[in-house]
Amino acid sequence: MRHGSIPGARGRVRPLTLLGDPALHTRCEDVTDFGPQLARLVEDMFATMYAAQGVGLAANQVGEALRVFVYDCPDDEDVRHVGHVVNPRLVEADGLVLRGPEGCLSLPGLEAGTERHDHAVVEGRTMTGERVRVHGTGFFARCLQHECDHLEGMVYADRVSGWRGRRLSRQVRKAAWRSTP
Repeated sequence: MRHGSIPGARGRVRPLTLLGDPALHTRCEDVTDFGPQLARLVEDMFATMYAAQGVGLAANQVGEALRVFVYDCPDDEDVRHVGHVVNPRLVEADGLVLRGPEGCLSLPGLEAGTERHDHAVVEGRTMTGERVRVHGTGFFARCLQHECDHLEGMVYADRVSGWRGRRLSRQVRKAAWRSTP
């Protein structure tokens, strides 16, 4: 992406990987090539996230088992955060633990109360290999933790237990997008 260009403007919308696909429960591999293919992937991920009206998207959600995510997400003060992280590491997740509604583009139309810390810090690289450190609070902290989970092979549904988990499991089984009964 050139400086000043709109993320995703030159990308293509890719099909989303839906719950049930083993890719969502497999840990993603570190990126080692910071070349044009990575830049194209990031651009496609932004285009796909915007087309699906999401606030974050991990590479395995578009069929790439690489440690990359993109985001365009507000925090609780309505400050917009836009960016991407390659080979992210969640280095801090602290503060209050809050249960809030959480959804996922890989579980379209569903959400459940999910516990997350209200502060998170992620370190990694940009698509050109520069170091980056991203701080998030509130809803943006939730987004950062959610996307890091994806790259570890987890979806938010894996964190939901008790009656909320049982209700979400029933909703997943009945979902129109579900490919298996």
